[in-house]
Amino acid sequence: MASPAAAGPGAALPPGAARRDFYWLRSFIAGGVAGCCAKTTTAPLDRVKILLQAHNHHYKHLGVFSTLCAVPKKEGYLGLYKGNGAMMIRIFPYGAIQFMAFDQYKKVIKKQLGISGHVHRLMAGSMAGITAVICTYPLDMVRVRLAFQVKGEHKYMGIIHAFKMIYTKEGGFSGFYRGLMPTVVGMAPYAGFSFFTFGTLKSIGLAQAPNLLGRPSLDNPDVLVLKTHVNLLCGGIAGAIAQTISYPLDVTRRRMQLGAVLPDSEKCLTMVQTLKYVYQQHGIRRGLYRGLSLNYIRCIPSQAVAFTTYELMKQLLHLN
Repeated sequence: MASPAAAGPGAALPPGAARRDFYWLRSFIAGGVAGCCAKTTTAPLDRVKILLQAHNHHYKHLGVFSTLCAVPKKEGYLGLYKGNGAMMIRIFPYGAIQFMAFDQYKKVIKKQLGISGHVHRLMAGSMAGITAVICTYPLDMVRVRLAFQVKGEHKYMGIIHAFKMIYTKEGGFSGFYRGLMPTVVGMAPYAGFSFFTFGTLKSIGLAQAPNLLGRPSLDNPDVLVLKTHVNLLCGGIAGAIAQTISYPLDVTRRRMQLGAVLPDSEKCLTMVQTLKYVYQQHGIRRGLYRGLSLNYIRCIPSQAVAFTTYELMKQLLHLN
């Protein structure tokens, strides 16, 4: 049988060949859209979390809900979305790389290492999270700096200005990667357990109660997918478990990222140093786990929307 190339320039590709050729691009788009939808849903809670984690002096005496009410009064309702422009610029490639890398790592681990089942989800999820973080970390750094600012005390005038200031004042490119180590260390269990929990719940649900929890995929009736409300539930549970495990490292990362903005920055130069300082000054509940209640409120819907949107995009873009 002649190949498409041998058949001449006008010959049609075999059915599905064009779709397979652009699989990586469609997977990239699906992950990016999922990430943007998830973060837009919880952007105000992200801003409040950063303010509380780093003990911003305007809000450090307030709790989660008090801060949510105080920010609009002091900075207007758009104050809840401060730093969100940088977030969207970062989150599309972050979500795209993470979900696409997860699928690829899962295949490689299964094929090259012969590891399958629940373990390869955990490994692939951790590797995908680390890959996405390293690729998009400078954008996260800028987003955090912008979100930490309070109206009337602006050090950075926008995304481009923040990039310039960090580069010129904080050691060039290395300034953009301040706090990378706790981020990577924290991302491995967070992404790993997130993908692991969602994938495990999905496979168990479809195996044990396919008619109750599942339905045929829109793009491939032979493939069962979870119903939307079940997807949301599984994604929310995955997010809650992953956040609980990795939260102290997230607090450490934020304080290191804010760097020179904080008065005690010289005591938070390394991951271990920062962990010790936060623990000694504020303890476990008010230090290492400060803002965790907000993170549950933020993370559960965020992960629920992310996984549900990705599963839907996979069907719309024929990835099943």
